[in-house]
Amino acid sequence: MRVLFRCVWWLLAVACAFVFVAVGYMQRLLPDRYLVSCGQQVSIGPWVQSRSAAADRTAGEEYRTCLTLGGLVAVKDVTVTVTEDTVVMVCGTPFGIKLYTKGVLVVGLSDVETAAGKVNPAAAAGVCVGDAILAVNGKEVATGAEVGALIRDCGGKKVTLRLERDGVEFEASFTPVKAAGEEGYRAGLWVRDSAAGIGTLTFYNPADGTFGGLGHAVCDVDTGAPMPLAGGEIVPARIFGITKGKAGTPGALKGCFDNGNLGTLARNGDNGLYGSLDAYPFGWQTMAVAHRQQVREGAAQILCTVDGTRPQAYDAVIQQVRYGGADSTRNLVIRVTDPDLLAATGGIVQGMSGSPIIQDGKLVGAVTHVLVDDPTRGYGIFAENMLETAQTVTTTKQKAAS
Repeated sequence: MRVLFRCVWWLLAVACAFVFVAVGYMQRLLPDRYLVSCGQQVSIGPWVQSRSAAADRTAGEEYRTCLTLGGLVAVKDVTVTVTEDTVVMVCGTPFGIKLYTKGVLVVGLSDVETAAGKVNPAAAAGVCVGDAILAVNGKEVATGAEVGALIRDCGGKKVTLRLERDGVEFEASFTPVKAAGEEGYRAGLWVRDSAAGIGTLTFYNPADGTFGGLGHAVCDVDTGAPMPLAGGEIVPARIFGITKGKAGTPGALKGCFDNGNLGTLARNGDNGLYGSLDAYPFGWQTMAVAHRQQVREGAAQILCTVDGTRPQAYDAVIQQVRYGGADSTRNLVIRVTDPDLLAATGGIVQGMSGSPIIQDGKLVGAVTHVLVDDPTRGYGIFAENMLETAQTVTTTKQKAAS
């Protein structure tokens, strides 16, 4: 009897320790805020549910509730906002991106070879890679050619740049120098004023005319930082070829811009490109956007275009769902299982960013990155995150119009 008692005691101790560790882990893992549709409760997998449902609450109402493990053990108190289901047109369509920076982006600094030796006037004045040049000697600039001409023709006089770094404007002054064997003056700057490329349109919201695509920011190829957006447009695009991905070498979709204009860019955010559409895009079908807690590990589909302009659905598996975490573009780990897509691309390739991820008849996310060592796998972002950002674009437009 004593042996049985000890065994039971140890089993209870192990179970309590397991529950204690599990609760602590989930407290750190699970977000503090959730969106739910009217009549639903927060439910994450088979074990974690909220004690309260939104049965008698209306859209826009907010309340506090407790998440529990198995309905018995309290995990954490969270804030829940009741919403109506948002239905969007799911696209998977390729689109061309023409992005123009706010000011002119500094993408490199290099020494100037002068008769007296190597110098870099801009770097010595505190200019850094990633700064945006807004004006030269009080004259606003929008292109690299304008910056180059104003410095080249300065006559050896001091030049003052108005710059922006991390949202803060400041000035830096320096005297350009003559490079050996050249007539004009130089500052030691490499700059860029625009970017172009092809991505995938994730969704279009007919209710407000906004779109979301790409799932991550358009970053400068030299600095790796998101390009500050002054304006831009998206245009129709066509896929005409594929560089197949393999371990260690990411593949890519080869595409070209078609004639016409689809819409305008309003935001180059960490979690994608957003703006307004002027032309109605080709969409696969309309469906509701899933809340993050509705996304589960298991079978899914990726909607993407690997030839021409029409998307197709391909089988995939969501291997991991990350409800918390600091990186908003890596909420999902996905693996391509469709033999046709694997044969065509090797898995996930550049240009597929923004491809919608569909599960249980809802838009749950979008492809964002490929795992370089295993192109059959990659990351995805929650569609809910992208929709929230698209809705802020609408709010900004409404404020500007009022």
